[in-house]
Amino acid sequence: MERPDFLNHSAEHLNGNLKGKDILSVWQFDAQTLDHIFSWSLEMAEIAKKGYKADFLSQKILANLFYEPSTRTSSSFTAAMERLGGSVISINEVKYSSVTKGEDLEDTVRTLEQYANVIVLRHPEMGSAAIAAEAVSIPLINAGDGVGEHPTQALLDYVTIRKEQGMLDGLAVTMLGDMKHGRTVHSLARLLSLYQVRLNYVSPEILRMPSTIIQELEAKGVQQSEHESLSEVLSDTDVLYVTRVQKERFEDTAVYESVKGLYVVTPETLRAGKESLTIMHPLPRVGEISKSVDSYTKNAAYFRQMENGLYVRMTLLAGVLGKLPA
Repeated sequence: MERPDFLNHSAEHLNGNLKGKDILSVWQFDAQTLDHIFSWSLEMAEIAKKGYKADFLSQKILANLFYEPSTRTSSSFTAAMERLGGSVISINEVKYSSVTKGEDLEDTVRTLEQYANVIVLRHPEMGSAAIAAEAVSIPLINAGDGVGEHPTQALLDYVTIRKEQGMLDGLAVTMLGDMKHGRTVHSLARLLSLYQVRLNYVSPEILRMPSTIIQELEAKGVQQSEHESLSEVLSDTDVLYVTRVQKERFEDTAVYESVKGLYVVTPETLRAGKESLTIMHPLPRVGEISKSVDSYTKNAAYFRQMENGLYVRMTLLAGVLGKLPA
């Protein structure tokens, strides 16, 4: 995949070897590297399920630097590091008045570099992870940069789809909800472009998938279609990826209120879908999937999705710190 302009040399292609590398964008990955990550995530699952700490990352320290709230990503990176025998410096919900693409962020990560062996960064500005990675010599992992990307989420989504469906080629994946602000769907759509998939985007007009992403995937020959109604595509969907409408990205709360409840997946909704339909959500959910769906179908995969996140992040941490074979 060709790298977007905002990424610099830090976002180099991985070519199956994570050692010492930054993880900034899904554009760094190819199908072979994804195969390696999938295989190693299965190994990490076995380690985690044994219920004791491994010593892969003994004497290693992770700095978890989160400028935005996080439950799953922050805690799963912490659990991943500790499962592998390492330690964690946690800096959550950093309070700040004005963090731009300048010295404030760079000085922060350069300071943490003195204490840690790897940094995980979540930041509200797109491109911030690439800028921070330039400032340090230790590996930096992008845990979400504004409305840009969330590559580790895309990786765990990939692992989940592969586990649930057994393959990726030939699948129809429907993304439902906030396509405009959803960094999870931005990254997943780009990652899935490595495979022969069909992508459906279902959203209100004001929350459509950015045209830049659609154009990028069109250039790669990916089949894409946009819709405002889920009923138009559900019967032909293999994976339904639901997202919340992101209140924190709206300047006008009235606009948010007008779209937040447009899509709600219920057992009744799913009756029009395939028996093998996989239902995913990056969480948190705020009403877009009824809790009755949890027990209605074994194909509600969103909590298994979160479990897979632990194994993928164990793999990434061990990989960038040189504890996995190339």
